Amino acid sequence: MLRKMVTEAFGTACLVFAGTGAIVANEVSGGAITHIGIALTFGLIVMVMIFATGHISGAHINPAVTLAFAVTKHVPWSTVPKYWLAQLVGASVGSLLVAVVIGDGARLGATLPLNGAVGSSFVLEIILTMILMFVIMSVATDERAQGSLAAVAIGSTVALEAMFAGPISGASMNPARSLGPALVGTHWADHWIYWVGPIVGAVLGALLYVFIRGQSTASVND
Repeated sequence: MLRKMVTEAFGTACLVFAGTGAIVANEVSGGAITHIGIALTFGLIVMVMIFATGHISGAHINPAVTLAFAVTKHVPWSTVPKYWLAQLVGASVGSLLVAVVIGDGARLGATLPLNGAVGSSFVLEIILTMILMFVIMSVATDERAQGSLAAVAIGSTVALEAMFAGPISGASMNPARSLGPALVGTHWADHWIYWVGPIVGAVLGALLYVFIRGQSTASVND
């Protein structure tokens, strides 16, 4: 379990360092990366980390994903607090590295609702994470799907959703990704959105796929 926790911490740190680092680098470079570049960075780092660490820890790199897997009995409940600790530590380290290496501009890539649109951002985070978790369940838990393409499918989903929803809610879909910049940069405004929204969305997405698949959660092995 220790190796899996270290792997989750490393993967989450890489996600936050690359993703939020792209946001900060875009600001300090005068927009050289662009919004599309930022979205692609998030999608690509998720894809790469799944390829690199999926066979070790499952490459959750997201507390909401870990919880949804536990709810649908794809991981034991005892895994949840251990993975959460690793993911949150990793996210904090990743954000700290952004501040030290790239700079502390753009609020370190903190996720914030556009113009204070709290309600819209909350609903959007639920929907985005539900779609993402539905895709994850499909390619990661169903033997009928093309497992070798799981990383591509999941990374593409992250990039796609970040492209169109990033300017509205920040398109977090990941409490750890939001915690890192909030903790290191002390940007806590409306932070609850990026915990409750992704968690609710991930659980809904996972349960929806279980229902559509036609397999009860009780019959899935830990």
